[in-house]
Amino acid sequence: MEATQANLVKTSFKNGVMTLELNFDPGNCYTHEMMKELDAAILKARFDNDTQAIVIRGAGEKFFCAGADINMLKKADPTFKYYFCLHANETLNRLEHTPKIVIAALNGHTVGGGLEIAMAADIRIARKGSGKVGLPEVNLGVLPGTGGTQRLARLVNKSQAIELMVTAEVFGFEKAHTLGIINDVWETATAQEFFDKIQTYAEQFCPPNRASKAVGRIKRAVQSGADLPFESALAVERELQQLLFQGEDAKEGLAAYIEKRKGVFTGK
Repeated sequence: MEATQANLVKTSFKNGVMTLELNFDPGNCYTHEMMKELDAAILKARFDNDTQAIVIRGAGEKFFCAGADINMLKKADPTFKYYFCLHANETLNRLEHTPKIVIAALNGHTVGGGLEIAMAADIRIARKGSGKVGLPEVNLGVLPGTGGTQRLARLVNKSQAIELMVTAEVFGFEKAHTLGIINDVWETATAQEFFDKIQTYAEQFCPPNRASKAVGRIKRAVQSGADLPFESALAVERELQQLLFQGEDAKEGLAAYIEKRKGVFTGK
């Protein structure tokens, strides 16, 4: 297993899965420097042909991410804060629109900007009992400014999203699962067992198990098409399908179906 250490975002690669680990004490809170490293790591994963799936997690066992570094924001002037939020939005948009499946492994508290990062992933899985989620920014006199107002409203209904944000409610993973904010809650004996299980889960989307380009294009069709008029979204879907038909994995999948065997995919 290869690994490279950055100051604030640690990346590692195994069996087609690149893991991005937020690594800042306390709380894996993000600064502008961390967001720049996260941006660079996302681009690295996007351009790396060997990377078929992405996992994002926090270091340690207590926090996925506790949001933006409040001390940094307190010292910054309004102009810096605006561009800080703008760059964070651009970074998470890059994560959301990269045509590779992204899994957020919630290994601890996931609040404020931490939940905003997680909501930019495609699938969110939490370790049972390890933390809480919420967007309590109203307590600071501000709003969730890294996509939180928009992504939460798209995961739950608008009224529910407004209530959760204006009441600053912080709640457990089970409620987040019930609301549809996270996909699943796993009970594991240790954090390492949770991360190992996440790795195995992510590998199912990589060759030879799955046609990873099809996985990525399904994501792309949903992310790009969800906010388009229906007919325009269908056009996006058709174009992505045509690209897949030209690839080797589509030929293999069709042949495997006819021959009544399991497909062996290459990601091509």
